[in-house]
Amino acid sequence: MLEIKNNLESVRRRIAASCSACGRDPAHVGLLAVSKTFGPDAVAQAYAAGQLAFGENYIQEAVEKIQALAHLPLQWHCIGPVQSNKTRLVAEHFDWVQSIDRLKIAERLSAQRPTARGPLQVCIQVNIDRGPSKSGVAAQEALALARAVAALPGLRLRGIMTIPEPAASAQATLAVHRRAEDLFEQLRSAGLDLDTLSMGMSADLEAAIQAGSTLVRVGSAIFGARAA
Repeated sequence: MLEIKNNLESVRRRIAASCSACGRDPAHVGLLAVSKTFGPDAVAQAYAAGQLAFGENYIQEAVEKIQALAHLPLQWHCIGPVQSNKTRLVAEHFDWVQSIDRLKIAERLSAQRPTARGPLQVCIQVNIDRGPSKSGVAAQEALALARAVAALPGLRLRGIMTIPEPAASAQATLAVHRRAEDLFEQLRSAGLDLDTLSMGMSADLEAAIQAGSTLVRVGSAIFGARAA
């Protein structure tokens, strides 16, 4: 438990230092602990250290974890691909979905969201650098998808999420994140009520915060390396 607690404190210090360096308020940058492949015990240890929001990529694994930890006041984010046959599980168990890249998936989530749970908070996943191995809608298609998703009942569109490919330099990393920030502001200027720019992970959270990220997704720097 001490290792996870110390790691969380270290990540929080990184966030605070990054915000200080670019004149931002650390209270405006949230931390999502990416707990995929780590069991309920690791999540419970992070919770004991003050972490409430957790990100999961694998739906079935996540649902088992959510059920095992239902006694804790945790917030669960789906940050991995959502297939049509898993939308009901996602709609019923998660609080957020950050990885919407098709209207069909959003429509299924809308139809399957239990009314008693309130709106499902969602982000559009954008392939901001056209990475060949990454999911996400192209930047030029993001506005049309965002408008369609925002109109669906049972969902609340909060913003966009990006997972760019590793860049060759710190400057290149920052430039990619700046493109995401520009798109985010374009969507807001188009009349969409957005407040979440989810970008930045263990290796590049400083550049993401400099570019305006409001939510960084950190896994290995909190829980350690994952088994191959």
